[in-house]
Amino acid sequence: QVQLVESGGGLVQPGGSLRLSCVASGSYFRFYHMGWYRQAPGKQRELVATVTSGGSTNYLDSVKGRFTISRDNAKNTVYLQMNSLKPEDTAVYYCNTNGAALDWGQGTQVTVSS
Repeated sequence: QVQLVESGGGLVQPGGSLRLSCVASGSYFRFYHMGWYRQAPGKQRELVATVTSGGSTNYLDSVKGRFTISRDNAKNTVYLQMNSLKPEDTAVYYCNTNGAALDWGQGTQVTVSS
């Protein structure tokens, strides 16, 4: 059973930055196409960014140019660098495969507020 552990969230002012990390257990991480998702209060979970096993990336239109997804297969870790944060980015952020095939982790709260 693969476990996902997210970290790096917090309270930040508009325009600020955060870097999220997600560590996956197991031996097959390098084969997974990974994604970062978020769920704001009262809204459905949405896919924010993806990175394939080969390193190709894709982004939700509303975060293009502000967020960067990356991975380190040696550390079984996927990252989300978030810059120029806006209040509408406030949500709990989760990682999973692109397709959400794994059990969800606990997520990490990101709050953007002045």
